[in-house]
Amino acid sequence: MSYHTPVMVPETVDGLVTDKSGIYVDGTLGGGGHSTAILERLGPCGILYGMDQDRDALAATAATARLSGDARFQTILGNFGYMDTLIPPAVVGSVSGILLDLGVSSHQIDEAARGFSFQADGPLDMRMNPDAPLTAAMVVNTYPEAELRRIFFDYGEERHSARIAREIVAMRPFATTRELSGRIASVTPGPHALKSVARIFQAIRIEVNREMDVLHKVLLASLRVLKPGGRLAILSYHSLEDRPVKRFMRSGRLDGVVEKDFYGNEITPWAPVTRQAVTPTDGEIRTNPRARSAKLRIAERKEPTT
Repeated sequence: MSYHTPVMVPETVDGLVTDKSGIYVDGTLGGGGHSTAILERLGPCGILYGMDQDRDALAATAATARLSGDARFQTILGNFGYMDTLIPPAVVGSVSGILLDLGVSSHQIDEAARGFSFQADGPLDMRMNPDAPLTAAMVVNTYPEAELRRIFFDYGEERHSARIAREIVAMRPFATTRELSGRIASVTPGPHALKSVARIFQAIRIEVNREMDVLHKVLLASLRVLKPGGRLAILSYHSLEDRPVKRFMRSGRLDGVVEKDFYGNEITPWAPVTRQAVTPTDGEIRTNPRARSAKLRIAERKEPTT
């Protein structure tokens, strides 16, 4: 079973793996494509932890012929935001590389029953972790209008957020993705209606999975998990993800403010590996259209200043 087509595999692994005997963490195991490539690069003493919060995806991927039986590979069930507490305590501070492939997996989008896609009818779910308590139905049917408007604007960057939130509150409850997408489209007429639907679904998904909070947590955790010289590689798919990643890799802070010493020299725990975001080739986009918006950034953990 194919869960996800990995994006920019050579570029990611080339920038991430610097020690063939090192310890690595794939915080978003998904279909195991990146993990398989990392294992191919590691030597017999290397270790890779594959982490995913989706129990079904973790079990299916770990059981594939590519990964099962490899003594260097271990799975961890959990949300990567808590990486520093999920990996073995002895490993914290000794990791050579962390990979995060953000966003929703192709399998989750394609499986209508998960409720991620507005192009297929399914329940309003959208949970990356099927055991999590909050669902898209709860967000859509119980959140106050003002909160929906904020979510749609902040997480979807949708200019019709107020109109859409007002319509949803007036017409709820909603049970399926088709009901919701149809109502959104009805109040955003014209050629851009489909884009508005996509932005609203993105916003709800981010809220359900607390994606921005989790991203902030793992960025801070990476400073504790990586050893000096260890690398952080992150694939993001929209500006809401890429902006905080870019700021953090520049400054080591979520607000992006670069501290300076007495002499005006910048103090940051990161050295850039990619000066600019790496993007997919035209050839990759043709074979995997979902890669078109991907951006890869890699930074290396510097020696702590004394």
